Amino acid sequence: MGLNNAKKIGEKRRKDRWKDKNYIAKKLNLYEKSDPLEGKNQAKGIVLQKVQKEAKQPNSAMRKCCKVQLKKNGRSITAFIPGNLAQKFLEEHDEVLVQRIGGKQGRSKGDIPGVRFQIIQVNDQPLHLLVKGKIEKGRR
Repeated sequence: MGLNNAKKIGEKRRKDRWKDKNYIAKKLNLYEKSDPLEGKNQAKGIVLQKVQKEAKQPNSAMRKCCKVQLKKNGRSITAFIPGNLAQKFLEEHDEVLVQRIGGKQGRSKGDIPGVRFQIIQVNDQPLHLLVKGKIEKGRR
């Protein structure tokens, strides 16, 4: 080993860290650059169309989702519509507020493949109150 070997070991460790893909992604901010919400938790967008996604095994269901075009950068994302019969409160060209679902490490949550966002507001009305019937949908 030697007395003055600590400097050499430190330099080797610093150089070898760049072989780890997680370290590279963290240092170069690759997640924020590829993230449609650009590091934020919520964003507004316009509904393009309603779609249905098939759930992963062993479940067999058609999950209600919709394509949303974000206002801030024009990117298109797929967002989950939570709530029983909540999709009837959404129409094309409605303004919605989307937020992250909160799966592990930014991945999709549950049995919906490739869906990382969910809708929480439609035309500035909270979606969960629309589903409960406490308020009516605002007209634009």
